Amino acid sequence: MEKHPHTSKADRVYKFLTRREVYHSLFWLMVLLLLTLFENTRQGFWFTLSNELINILFYGLVVYFNLLYLIPNYLTQKKFLTYSGLLILATLIITPLKVLVFYFKFSHLPQLQADLLQNMNWYFLLTFIIAGSSTVFKIITDWLRHLRERQELQTQTMQSELRFLKSQINPHFLFNTLNNLYALTLKKSDEAPEIVLKLSEMMRYMLYECNEKQVLLSKEVSYIRNYLDLERIRQGKNAVINFEVNGRISDQKIAPLMFIPFLENSFKHGLSSRIGEGFVNIVLNVDENTVHFYIENSKSDAPPSRDPSRPSGGIGLVNIHRRLKLLYPDHYELDIEDSPNTYAVNLLLDIEPQIKKLEV
Repeated sequence: MEKHPHTSKADRVYKFLTRREVYHSLFWLMVLLLLTLFENTRQGFWFTLSNELINILFYGLVVYFNLLYLIPNYLTQKKFLTYSGLLILATLIITPLKVLVFYFKFSHLPQLQADLLQNMNWYFLLTFIIAGSSTVFKIITDWLRHLRERQELQTQTMQSELRFLKSQINPHFLFNTLNNLYALTLKKSDEAPEIVLKLSEMMRYMLYECNEKQVLLSKEVSYIRNYLDLERIRQGKNAVINFEVNGRISDQKIAPLMFIPFLENSFKHGLSSRIGEGFVNIVLNVDENTVHFYIENSKSDAPPSRDPSRPSGGIGLVNIHRRLKLLYPDHYELDIEDSPNTYAVNLLLDIEPQIKKLEV
């Protein structure tokens, strides 16, 4: 995608302004201008500006001594008493030095010299307050930085987990579908070309469109229809497979492949395990803000034996539970009913809120 010139220029400006030396300099410059504008003296603008420049230099001295030396070596090491004592000592040293500079600067203004000596305590208090304010500022900025880093780490972890979960879906479904195709080719079915075409459409969907964070619900429905068509061919006349869509599908979006694990489970542990007839009934109710997915399948009277070390439902259902928690936190309801003869899943998704903003 072509980058707009103004975007790259804005990026350069942002990087420049977020450099520490730049925004620190801009902060002190702003303080200098504000103090100069609000300080009312009879000696004129340049006299006031030079006074405030001296103030800024000494304030900067105590602030950076605090930020660069006292906080890293004492406060962060939990040496609170030592830190407090050294901060007070620094103000006791720096304040008289500043007053001395002003005293010589005001050599031709004896009244201002007298005011300096008379207000020494206030100058000390002001310097101490500014030093303490820099400590509070440092604590707050460090806390915000750690919070941001923790959120970024959490987001990266969730991104990695979602990529892993999605990578499980595609090979899992492909494995099952190829088994279906293999069974039909052994029977030399005339429907094999149609199967290959549907499988091609499904693979295109999985490989290209499912890499997006969200896909159109209409495409997910088309994928389900292709999937069911393949199963109808494989299951033959012994299976009754119904898929009903109620509501208007327009531009709604959903996380890709959210329903497929339930379909796989219904055929793998339902129809495919039966000797006689069976059924899979699917109903999708859609409105502008919600999607209600319901699937029910018949079960064998004697379900096939399975490895007790593997969780019931296999990798697919474990996967879908985790994806729902990651992508739709507090915006889904999942209810599974496992009776002796049927297995049913009710999934209600609230698709009005934006899906959790993770680039997966």
